[in-house]
Amino acid sequence: PFSLYLNRKKMNLKSERRGIHVDQSELLCKKGCGYYGNPAWQGFCSKCWREEYHKARQKQIQEDWELAERLQREEEEAYASSQSTQGAQSLTFSKFEEKKTNEKTRKVTTVKKFFTASSRAGAKKAEIQEAKAPSPSINRQASIETDRVSKEFIEFLKTYHKPGQDIYKQCKLFLDTMNHKRDLSIEEQSECAQDFYQNVAEKLQTRWKVPPEKVEKAMDQIEKYIMTRQYKYVFCPETTDDEKKDLAVQKRIRALHWVTPQMLCVPVNEEIPEVSDMVVKAITDIIEMDSKRVPRDKLACITKCSKHIFNAIKITKNEPASADDFLPTLIYIVLKGNPPRLQSNIQYITRFCNPSRLMTGEDGYYFTNLCCAVAFIEKLDAQSLNLSQEDFDRFMTGQTSPKKQESDSFSPDVCLGVKQMYKNLDLLSQLNERQERIVNEAKKLEKDLIDWTDGITKEVQDIVEKYPLEIKPKNQALAAIDSENVENDKLPPPLQPQVYAG
Repeated sequence: PFSLYLNRKKMNLKSERRGIHVDQSELLCKKGCGYYGNPAWQGFCSKCWREEYHKARQKQIQEDWELAERLQREEEEAYASSQSTQGAQSLTFSKFEEKKTNEKTRKVTTVKKFFTASSRAGAKKAEIQEAKAPSPSINRQASIETDRVSKEFIEFLKTYHKPGQDIYKQCKLFLDTMNHKRDLSIEEQSECAQDFYQNVAEKLQTRWKVPPEKVEKAMDQIEKYIMTRQYKYVFCPETTDDEKKDLAVQKRIRALHWVTPQMLCVPVNEEIPEVSDMVVKAITDIIEMDSKRVPRDKLACITKCSKHIFNAIKITKNEPASADDFLPTLIYIVLKGNPPRLQSNIQYITRFCNPSRLMTGEDGYYFTNLCCAVAFIEKLDAQSLNLSQEDFDRFMTGQTSPKKQESDSFSPDVCLGVKQMYKNLDLLSQLNERQERIVNEAKKLEKDLIDWTDGITKEVQDIVEKYPLEIKPKNQALAAIDSENVENDKLPPPLQPQVYAG
């Protein structure tokens, strides 16, 4: 079914009353190469982003050279002038260096602001702090997993024979290099990882003549081996504002707890048991993403979540799900699940995943939609939900919640989802009234039981007072049957046994 979604020319959510509109062109690289773009790469795919980044870097180097030459000429002119004019203060070398450094820093910062995250431009080495040491139990668990992954990687490379030995050496060399580059920004470390992926893939294809299907498997294992060891250093580093973004997204999602499926036109009926199970599985998968250490495994969680969403839509509508229905449902799942460290996971995948997975295929398609869903949640407004600004503000502040609407006030062209929403709210209101009645009846029953107990106690006390209990003296004990008869000695003596001679 994935080809069906890719063959669609537009992914336009057609309901005019909604603000969720995503064209296929918005999912693809804005340079027109046909691969999926990414907001973290300014809308470019991984390949085009690297090209643009390198062009900007080369342009910056050229500008730096021109700047240096110009400053050098100014220095020479200033020096010549100082020699011909007595008392003229020359431009010292220290001032020249200061001027050169300040202008160069300003230009470099401007380019970095355009091509990288805003956090990188303001990052300073003085603000870099040592990461907090994890607990011993976490260290032991990570060490066990690292050892297991290393053994699996070595066993996997044995099937590649000579190329496998070279791959292992390249990986070890890369890890040693990364250990010496911890003071670099996270974007620069990401650039190193992407360069490594590209170089190894090229060597597998050209130098070692490995078949394409085996190249993909090898790159997956290489990514797993490397990122399992690098995870604690490059996931949500303290030198970035990833954690700040995580808290902002979580706070935003909690504030939107009142948003219902009907408001987003989500074609999912959770009253159907199978659909409800699919929704729960989708939420579980998107939450489980945070527990994975390898970018490919995190992508797999996103893919499983998306497939559960498509199945839920298919069961509800009794027809194959369309891409128009997928994005609003994914937004609903994210709102309902509120996955932990969502922005950190997205940034981690963007920075250190094998770029080929993000540019094409199911994983890239679903990941791009998740980025769009998060962007929509961050910019969600009253118009997106067809609400007045006043109602939206009151819902956001918790002053009130969506109320039911009378059936007579519906216009004929109102969305069926809105009617269903108000019907459900009406049912909830009725259930609330029933609950209040039950509580009142329960309190009344409790009062009746207390009154009945008090009444019985009073009646018993009245009877006891009216007929007091008289305790009679103990009767004299009767004589035993076989005791000696003292009172009546007129009885005949007992028969004596007689013996007869035979």
